[in-house]
Order: sequence, then C-alpha cells, then structure tokens
Amino acid sequence: MKKVLVLGGSRYFGRGVVERLRDAGLDVTVLNRGSTPAPSGVAHVIADRDNGWGLAAALGSRSFDVVLDQVCYTPVQAAIARRVIRTARYVMTSTIEVYDQVRTDAPMAESLVASTPVDLGLPWHETDFLEAHYGEGKRQAETVFAAGDVPFASVRVAHVLGGDDFTGRLRQYVERLDAGGAVDVHANPRPATFIHEREIADFLAWATIEDFIGPVNAGSHGELSALDIARAVAIEPRFRIVEQDASPFSFDRSTVLDTSRATELGFSFSTTTDWLREAVEEIRRA
Repeated sequence: MKKVLVLGGSRYFGRGVVERLRDAGLDVTVLNRGSTPAPSGVAHVIADRDNGWGLAAALGSRSFDVVLDQVCYTPVQAAIARRVIRTARYVMTSTIEVYDQVRTDAPMAESLVASTPVDLGLPWHETDFLEAHYGEGKRQAETVFAAGDVPFASVRVAHVLGGDDFTGRLRQYVERLDAGGAVDVHANPRPATFIHEREIADFLAWATIEDFIGPVNAGSHGELSALDIARAVAIEPRFRIVEQDASPFSFDRSTVLDTSRATELGFSFSTTTDWLREAVEEIRRA
C-alpha cells in the first residue's frame, strides 16, 4: 500500500484531497500544527513545518512513497522539508501566481516559468512580506525542490471557486450584486483561468498517485473575466470602473493557463460553464 504524507490538507479543497486519497486505499498521514483535526481514517502528526528540528522529531523514522505539500509558501519551508522528509517523490501545490511577471495574451505554458534565483535571507517569516511576494515565494520554493535529488512535481493551480472558500472572493460578488450594488472593475478586465474546488481536489489526488515530474498547470476550460463572473451572479449586473482597488478577479492582464500538458498526461478538465452558476448558488445557500 502506497504511503502518502500530506502537509496541510485540513480545510477547503485540501480536506477533499485527503479524503480522496484515503478512499483510494492509500495509507495517508496528515501533518499540520493541530489547529484543525485531520479527516477520519488517516494518521495525524502534529508539528510546525517551519521548525526543522521539531518536524524531524515528529516524523521520526517514517518514510513515504510520496508527499503532497499543500502549504509550502517559501523557499525556506521548501529547504526544511527537502532536508527532513524522507520520500520517493514530492508534489507541491503551487499557484497561477508564479506567472505574475509574465505579460502575454496567449495561454501560459509551464515553460514560461522555470528555475528562479533563490534567496533564503529575505524576510519570508513576515506576514506582510509574504503576502506581497506570494508568487515569488512559490517560484523560489519550486526551484528549491527541483534542485534536489527526489523526483519533484508542482501543480500550478488556477483561481479556485466553489465550496467553503475562506477567501470570500466570489462571495463579494454575490453579496454586492444581490444587494443592488456594483462590482468595481478595470476598464478592460482581462480573462483568467479558474477551477472548481472539487475538480482541483480530484486533480491533486490524481497528481499524487501518478508518477510524472515537473510543473503542470491545472484549470478548467473556458477562461472567465470579472464581467463573466458578475453575469453568472446577476442578469444585469452593475459595474463601476476603477483604476485601482478593483474587485477580486478583475485583472489588468491576461492570466490564462495552457493546460495541454495535464491533458496529455491523462487528466480531463471540465468547463467553467459546467459549474460556475452552481458555485454562486452554493454561496447563497451557505
């Protein structure tokens, strides 16, 4: 039975990934800081991944066939995990934000972002710095893992909608438009790639079980702009043009992912029209 370690995986789509791996018959261990219980039927290790000595002590002599790292945000965290965790393959949940320096109207292929200079001395432990450098932190973390001896894959996740989204980004659209308000958008909101929380849970579970390496983009077909999202919420949505502080998902540059590599590897994505209105209704029912 394949042994899997999931770092994080206690809330939002991460919990769904753990449940899918468990239900597939894998021997799953969840590691987190203990603030949220792991799903039933899996082992649970409590440790702070930022503390290398504590992490090593908590894991002891355990080794794994594959690690799924849901909560790696910095190269420092990557370096600790690479040094401490024993595994035959490492999968990191990355983000569409690794392309935040790319400017193109064409779908973005994985090759547009490869290795990047790593600086472990930056203040990655500071919340404000980390939030302001989210994409850079993920890029550097990918580079740290890719430079190691363990086969490594990164899943660059599109913007996630649906389910119990703690970020509240789609909820902002629903609450404003249902109240008769307007959505703040750029003069020409550009399209982006999205994925439903159930589908990204499916994809991450699949990516964990498979054996490919390297980066792979994950997103549903059918890119969306802020205008498209608003029109899924209201028949005649109101918009207000702003130069800054636009609503979430209003982008001034195209952020569309090329998902052809995932398709070639064997995963079939849905289309956003299959689930967008359902995601809106999930918020209204919550």
